[in-house]
Amino acid sequence: MPKTFKLKRTIGESSILIKTDLFEAAEAAFQNIEKNRDDLKKYSVIHPEFIRTLEPIKIQQGAPEIVNRMSDAAEKAKVGPMAAVAGAIADLAAEEMEKHGAKVIVVEDGGEVSVRRSVKLDVAIYAGGVPVSGKLGFRILQEDVPLGIGTSSATVGHAESFGSADAATVIAYDAALADAAATAVCNAVVGEDLNESVKKGLRVAQSIEGVRGALILRGKSVGMVGNLPKLIGIK
Repeated sequence: MPKTFKLKRTIGESSILIKTDLFEAAEAAFQNIEKNRDDLKKYSVIHPEFIRTLEPIKIQQGAPEIVNRMSDAAEKAKVGPMAAVAGAIADLAAEEMEKHGAKVIVVEDGGEVSVRRSVKLDVAIYAGGVPVSGKLGFRILQEDVPLGIGTSSATVGHAESFGSADAATVIAYDAALADAAATAVCNAVVGEDLNESVKKGLRVAQSIEGVRGALILRGKSVGMVGNLPKLIGIK
């Protein structure tokens, strides 16, 4: 088992946590994040509608890779591309680390996680005032990766949400899609009947191509669907 370490860095609005075995790969990832944030900023100056729309939008031919990744995920989840920004940044950084030969690759951007290679990894789920918040999570094993984890909440964080889920966590084959899909799932969790609202969210998760599974928490109601990593209690 390779020796691993964690590095944290804030780059603009991106709060980054990297777990790896190779310092050079982590530094390459941070540089990659700076480049992709800059590419997105330049594109959005020319095409401001890209960062404003709440629906999928056509992009210009030759757009930067970060824009392409966000657009693809948004199209699948039927949300605006900014719903995928953190996940897409994490994916591209993780792929850069692969190029540098890292054996452990975990990149988190503000709660959205891209895992390309990993030893055992426990990921907690935070869900506002729900009693199990921070006490429930997933155990990611090598056979589970690569994967992306995205979480959207109507009660935690500053991201805009039209739903009522305390947490809608999605597992997908990449973090960009998990991020976008989590937004779509959270938006679908509406209505006074907690159990029925959770079922609505699960149906949306099942409808999105590339989503492996989802877990939704709303009050005392919990719902799961699909192929999820092992669910664990976290002390």
